Amino acid sequence: MTSTANEDQALRVETTGGTARLTLDSPANRNALSRAMRGQLRAALTGALADDAVRVVVLDHTGRVFCSGMDLAEATGGSAAEQGVNEFPELLRLVWSAPKPVLAVVRGPARAGGVGLAAACDVVVAGSSATFAFTEVRIGVVPAVISAVCRPRMLPHAVHRLMLTGEVFDAATAAAGGLVDLVVPDDEVDTTVTAQVRALAAGAPAALAETKRLLRAGTDLAGQFPSLLELSARFFASPEGQEGIAAFREKRPARWVPAE
Repeated sequence: MTSTANEDQALRVETTGGTARLTLDSPANRNALSRAMRGQLRAALTGALADDAVRVVVLDHTGRVFCSGMDLAEATGGSAAEQGVNEFPELLRLVWSAPKPVLAVVRGPARAGGVGLAAACDVVVAGSSATFAFTEVRIGVVPAVISAVCRPRMLPHAVHRLMLTGEVFDAATAAAGGLVDLVVPDDEVDTTVTAQVRALAAGAPAALAETKRLLRAGTDLAGQFPSLLELSARFFASPEGQEGIAAFREKRPARWVPAE
């Protein structure tokens, strides 16, 4: 077994028995996709996919929250070119096109980019208390980049409503809409993940890689990302986006919310 911890504690990596477990470990900022988290996760994924001893990758988390999405503190101010969303497509592409199975474990809230990160995985196991939300429109931005992985996975009517309303939905709703594969009681998550990892590792490596290629055929992430990235970055840097981010951080309604 090998185990590493990065000096800024954003990610923990443990490899044992053919499984690479990448654990989001920044509970102080709700496991947000900060620069440190994105960089370390990208490096860990690249390493796991290049390691012949690794058969399955598990994306897990510490703390109450799976992932709260982009780090809004880093998204305050700056031009579109300086927004963190510029680096996100490559991370999603790595997960989506990985030749090895990638399994996400969602034990708590997943929001915005965190939902996209889970959606890019092959199998999503969620505890019954997990919740999800596409919160982008409520802070004046667009779920553009994550739409590339959420739309192929989810039922059209479900992703349509949930992205437009931005409302929080439970694990059962996520499963009914295609976002989550398995919903189990919170105390059965680990057992279920172990069983799924065992089932995935029973497949032959080359056969699994080719099956994934067939299953992903027709979804051209590389072709979609440039325009989606431009749209996302533009809205993050826009007056509307900056007002929404400020309102969220200041725990107040954004200026466009009608007074009751």
